[in-house]
Amino acid sequence: MNRVVRISAIACLAIMVSGVSQVLGQASDSVPGFAPFEQWKAAVLAGDPSALKRLYSTDPAAKVRINSETHNADADIDFWAGLKARSMRVEIVRGLIHPEVVTIIFRADVVSGLPNGQTVTVTDDQYWRKQGDEWRLLSVERTDAPRLQQPRDMKKDIYPATVDTHAELKEAEEKAARAHKRLLLVFGANWCFDCHVLDLAFERPDLAPVLVANYEVVHVDLGPDEHKNADIVKQFDATLNKGIPTLAVAEADGKLVVSQKNGEFEDARRLTPEVLLEFLNKWKPQAR
Repeated sequence: MNRVVRISAIACLAIMVSGVSQVLGQASDSVPGFAPFEQWKAAVLAGDPSALKRLYSTDPAAKVRINSETHNADADIDFWAGLKARSMRVEIVRGLIHPEVVTIIFRADVVSGLPNGQTVTVTDDQYWRKQGDEWRLLSVERTDAPRLQQPRDMKKDIYPATVDTHAELKEAEEKAARAHKRLLLVFGANWCFDCHVLDLAFERPDLAPVLVANYEVVHVDLGPDEHKNADIVKQFDATLNKGIPTLAVAEADGKLVVSQKNGEFEDARRLTPEVLLEFLNKWKPQAR
């Protein structure tokens, strides 16, 4: 999850903790009580760029990230209007709703009106903010035709809050030493969509056997503000300011082998299985 969207998610989670937010955690096609999202969908289905443009913030300018590259709002508007959508099936993965802020992660399958009539699959992460009496899109992260399976919801407790990560790390070191494996530390949080994408990817039949045969996995919970387990972050030189999830590989005795520095997996939703397999094979233990 990139820095802009991550900050938005953290802000919404802070609001949620105050007890005044609504959280949608199951797949649906709408966000109850939030009309602007329905207006956005209607504008997409109408192929109306003017109607779409009115929903994007201009002051400040909306931040748009498409397939890991930065764009302006027009690029997103032109994409959706240009699909000439005949129909659109939307599944809400998560919605965080507050009187002033709304974030929506959703998957969409759009039957386009393009000459070949192809169906376009998209994962989108929208951050809405109330500006005066109107709602505007402040940031968007869109991934077109993702290669990895995208989670239907974010209910899985990948990073249990009650787990003693230090004890889990010690146990993993002992297991790795006995089995001649390395440690794979995955730094992330349950609120991070890309952490759920990566976790689901590691269950793939082409990745899971490599993972199980060569690594003991330790999920390091960063908590709602990314300050949790700070000593483990420091110990394994994990870089958080490029986004999460971020990974580190260590020997069974805890000696660091490699730590990602450039947010290589922070946008896991747009990664390919081949990239993940290459990483696992590159850093697995030397054959004995």
